[in-house]
Amino acid sequence: MSSKSVDLITLDIIRDSLLAIGEEMFIAVARTSKSPIIYECLDFASGITDKNGRLLTQGNGACGFLGMLTSLVHSVIEKYTKKENLKEGDLIICNDPYGGGGSHLQDVGLVLPVFIDGELFGYCVNKCHWSELGGKDPGYAVDSSEIYQEGLQFPCLKLFEEGKINETIVEIIRSNVRLPDMSIGDMWAQISGLRTGQKRLNEICAKYGTQTVDQAIERLIQSSAEFSRSQVGMLPDGVYTARGMMDKDILGNGPFPIQVKVTIEGDQMYVDFTGSAPQTKGPINVAYDGLVSAIRSIFLACTDSSQNVNDGVFENLHVKAEKGSIFNAVRPAAVSCYYESMQYAQDLVWQAMEPIVEKGKLTAGHFITVGAYSISGTHSVTGETFVDVGPTLGGWGAGYDRDGDSAQFCTGDGETYNIPAEVLEAKFGYRVTEYALNTTDAGAGEHRGGYGIILGHEALNEGMTFSGTYGRFEYPAWGFDGGKEGSPSGFDFLLKDGTYVPQRGTGSKIEMKKGDIARMVTGTGGGYGNPFARPAEKVAMDVKNEYVTIDAAEKIYGVLLDSETFSVLGITEKRKKFLEKVS
Repeated sequence: MSSKSVDLITLDIIRDSLLAIGEEMFIAVARTSKSPIIYECLDFASGITDKNGRLLTQGNGACGFLGMLTSLVHSVIEKYTKKENLKEGDLIICNDPYGGGGSHLQDVGLVLPVFIDGELFGYCVNKCHWSELGGKDPGYAVDSSEIYQEGLQFPCLKLFEEGKINETIVEIIRSNVRLPDMSIGDMWAQISGLRTGQKRLNEICAKYGTQTVDQAIERLIQSSAEFSRSQVGMLPDGVYTARGMMDKDILGNGPFPIQVKVTIEGDQMYVDFTGSAPQTKGPINVAYDGLVSAIRSIFLACTDSSQNVNDGVFENLHVKAEKGSIFNAVRPAAVSCYYESMQYAQDLVWQAMEPIVEKGKLTAGHFITVGAYSISGTHSVTGETFVDVGPTLGGWGAGYDRDGDSAQFCTGDGETYNIPAEVLEAKFGYRVTEYALNTTDAGAGEHRGGYGIILGHEALNEGMTFSGTYGRFEYPAWGFDGGKEGSPSGFDFLLKDGTYVPQRGTGSKIEMKKGDIARMVTGTGGGYGNPFARPAEKVAMDVKNEYVTIDAAEKIYGVLLDSETFSVLGITEKRKKFLEKVS
């Protein structure tokens, strides 16, 4: 029977049911996990694939995982179908960056084969960031030089076999992580999410029949592939390139030249990173599956980001990078800060495509970095060991018709959230001294870039360690069409003895004493259009809101303001000449 024989009403119901299953799996993990980075930040993803490993649906969360669920399942299929058949009740754990994981070891994937009437139907899969997974440093390492320093590795192992848990693996985890109850609790949360998906898939197949559901899946994938081809087909054929520099790693290597060539041929898109820097000793490399995942996100932004995502969407996307390069790292390259090169790869494609896509789909450059940090020590009240890890907010680039968004996560984090200050203080026992917008004069334009943040953490006892990594320290967000570049991201430190440690980026690691303050300062997005074209009334409002200084209003925007009322007094000669030229 052809897949086209499924009637449209049934097709819509099955499509929406699959989407609902993905969301329910996601919610199950969020509500049962132990780590704030999972239940507050939502730094994870859940999804379903068919028996061939094709993604059918994915719950919201870290969109940087968009291609990694598929690669996880493919690695399971590759390993187990060659030697043995998977059995009902099996459940696989995997975090191998080079074998389906795609990111770093802390992102632990679980894969549950789903059997219907004794036959393999598909897979439920999720991938969650565990706060602690062993390794040389709590949380994650910003200065590792090989993967063996970064934590436990699970190369597609059976955590459950025919329904029976492998206690040996659990004990290995318990004995090698600093917070075993938290890590193992997160593992069980993932299992609950997978079992939720398994239950719902059984229900939908029981209601409509496995054959009908299979036919609907084929129809949905075909439909998505056809729509994706039509979207790429609307882009002008040609070769579009971008070059850039990526910040050095914490070990002192770099900076790194990177480049991309995007080719549009009919309804196909080819993305080629050949010529980019070789992998480096520091931990900012990304494996190929992580690269593909990043490019899937920008591919959606260039076509139609509102569509329901399955693997059919990406059939006409082809990604290439030289093996052993910073964008296609091989073992034993360090990858704990993989997200930095992943974000830079995405940003290159962004730059290459911005001039040719429909206006409004892409903005000027954004602050790009995940801005990941790790704070560890002893809770100032309870005396318990803690590890706090998380991403940081920053400024997005301006669009052709609007200012950039302020205090948002980077593209790789997507549908994730910040951990509230109250949770940070209660859970981890340090003090949040400051949580404010980083208002700088950078990112000026007809539409200005969004602002980053300043987030301060004060140690309330001895022995707290702060570490983190930021990109865009040396190479701020790019402006577009006359817009100015944004400001850099980095860290600075205010020590109790009055010493100020200036802002640094790429990577930072410091032992803190009681009263020391570590501050994260994230960058402004790039501006769009010439600053002289920004309406004077908007400049005045920016000054009134303390986003722009009165001095910058004159020097950058060419607007003269009353220093007390902020009313517009006039414009500079430079602004006047610009307006006459473009009128």
